[in-house]
Amino acid sequence: MSDVLQKYLPEHAVQPCFELIKNNHVHLKIVNERVTRHGDYRKDTNGYHQITVNANLNKYRFLITLIHEIAHLVAFEKYGRYIKPHGDEWKLTFRQLMLPYIRPEIFPNQLLPLLARHFKNPKASSDTDATLSLALKQYDAKETDKNYIFEIPYGAYFRIHNGRVFKKIALRVKRYECIELQTGRIFLFQPNAEVELVTN
Repeated sequence: MSDVLQKYLPEHAVQPCFELIKNNHVHLKIVNERVTRHGDYRKDTNGYHQITVNANLNKYRFLITLIHEIAHLVAFEKYGRYIKPHGDEWKLTFRQLMLPYIRPEIFPNQLLPLLARHFKNPKASSDTDATLSLALKQYDAKETDKNYIFEIPYGAYFRIHNGRVFKKIALRVKRYECIELQTGRIFLFQPNAEVELVTN
């Protein structure tokens, strides 16, 4: 298992992650990309803890996602099954589990202050922290046909992962207001949403 983890994690995170997986009896599955989530945790009917993480994540996002999901397991075991999935108990657990990894041997220096800030009050998804998410995306394998929504001009048309087409119209506080062409409904997008520019 630690051989497999070397492919997906920063070098100095492999051994401590392997210990976490082993000590918590985690069945880890590395799966094909799911657009709606980076990973998930469930306890199956036999009492096994199954965690899945997307194979396409860069090593820093993979690490954060893995610890995020292990935090669900540890929080449920410690505080009971009726806590909120991303409530205070989970936040505390996630912060405690993540702390040993927020150091320069594991993360690039430019990410450290962003991670420190994020983990004061971690969100259900690191994607909702636009600054951290954009910084993490710099380490992704490059895809040429994708743009961030903040990069495309107002009035431009774009397509999202499920084929729906929108027009970018305005900035509202920190998110972009866009109109869906088919329905005329207004949607708000995070600045770091990845979209495909429609040219015709």
